[in-house]
Amino acid sequence: SDIGANTLLLHPDTWVHSKPTPNRLRLLRDYVRDGGGLLMFGGYYSFQGINGGARYRKTPVEEVLPVNCLAFDDRVEVPEGFSPVLKGSSDHPILRGLGSDWPVLLGFNEVTPKDGAEVLATVSSDYGSLPLLVTGHYGKGRTVAWTSDVGPHWLPPEFIAWNGYKTLFEQMLSWATGE
Repeated sequence: SDIGANTLLLHPDTWVHSKPTPNRLRLLRDYVRDGGGLLMFGGYYSFQGINGGARYRKTPVEEVLPVNCLAFDDRVEVPEGFSPVLKGSSDHPILRGLGSDWPVLLGFNEVTPKDGAEVLATVSSDYGSLPLLVTGHYGKGRTVAWTSDVGPHWLPPEFIAWNGYKTLFEQMLSWATGE
């Protein structure tokens, strides 16, 4: 979750040796357009990230995502925790069998949903009911945005120990890959 755009964009041959290399962000976009799946998870170097350092805004990766990145640092720390609010149908393949009572999370990246995206879960209304779990389509492919992290510190031990933790991420992957 903490890989900034430059990590993907600037191959060592370009960064160290000043040699031209393929634009890997465009390759990811083309992969999704042609039927691939992409999951993007939140974190300090995801979406726009800490001090805007992830830099996915206005890239080919943002183009395929079901959300728009902000132009600035998008991290929202919630030390008291918030409970995810489910908006999607409980029979959606990603939400199936997870119930509506999820453990609290401690932070997320703020994004806005794109037109046509499906918001399956949001953060609590105390934090503006912003998107937490969003799905979308790009070309022949599917994309998922989970705006919190996949491990500590935004996911406390109770979330990681939750019976739905493994299932949630497996079902995200299955949906994105069309399985």
